[in-house]
Amino acid sequence: MFRSVSPDWNLAAGQRVVVRRKAGNHHTDVIGHVVSVSEDHVVLRPQKVGGFPSSASEIVIARDDIAVVRKLSPRTVRNSQIRDIERAYAKAFPGLEHTWCGQWLLRAGDGITERSNSAAPLGSAALFSPVPLEEITQFYREHNLVPQLLIPERIARPAQKLAQSQDWELGPEIIVMTRDLADIPAPKTTLRFQLDATPSKHWLDLYHFRGQALPARALELLCAEIDGQMGFGALCDDAGQIVAITRGTITEAGGKQYLGYSAVEVAPAWRRRGLGTDLGIHMLGWGQALGADYAYLHVLESNHAGIGLYQKLGFVEHHRHRYATIAHNAH
Repeated sequence: MFRSVSPDWNLAAGQRVVVRRKAGNHHTDVIGHVVSVSEDHVVLRPQKVGGFPSSASEIVIARDDIAVVRKLSPRTVRNSQIRDIERAYAKAFPGLEHTWCGQWLLRAGDGITERSNSAAPLGSAALFSPVPLEEITQFYREHNLVPQLLIPERIARPAQKLAQSQDWELGPEIIVMTRDLADIPAPKTTLRFQLDATPSKHWLDLYHFRGQALPARALELLCAEIDGQMGFGALCDDAGQIVAITRGTITEAGGKQYLGYSAVEVAPAWRRRGLGTDLGIHMLGWGQALGADYAYLHVLESNHAGIGLYQKLGFVEHHRHRYATIAHNAH
């Protein structure tokens, strides 16, 4: 469900992976960084503790001996860290109504975006507890919504197993990227940055969700009060016209403050000028000034341009999640 690839997948030097290889009548796993790839072999160097590159001797693995290759995040990540970021994210998008059901947070909003209309396994025991499917289904039925699950990797294995049945439709993999807020680079453009507690009409006019304009109710939900701080950032040209936007939130989880920013949009005439990068830099500075410890964001696994942009801002992959929606013929 997450990251599995065949031995013929185009691995690149430097990627951190786990390779399951044949060893007699059983299999063993090697975790490390790709050194090189050929038609016949994959060469790995085992990692240091924490997932860092090492100077250990290389291991040559014949492709015929490889059962599974799985890409990993660049550094070792604890389950509790995944849960904290997902909790901070849930606070940033609580929906119009939310309630706890055992280990699950159930949220209902406008019915458009997954983030405000999904059940999330955010309790510390969700990994070991069955999915309360009957209660989840009833909650969404009461809100005239289709049941939808947020499934972060590793901390939601019961939900992951459930969602792989034919009764569920899986959405694409979404990469959650993070960075700390030290050593923030300086912006490269001279456009004026402004941050407001509520979005202006010009801000709202520019915003689209996955390329589509949102109805008025959904835009209202974007501005609804949260358990944390929220700001609407924008870059303006010399005439004061808004040419790039984003929404930022600062929410707490696990004793840490997390800056999240989303809804990044650049006016068509201003694209490919580095505005997305500069907007991110300004938002990182805003979070730092307000005491945030870390920043996170989300990008589709298929959005290679977006991943590259955020990597330039110092973000690295932390973990992944997917949404699962119950099939129409199953409810």
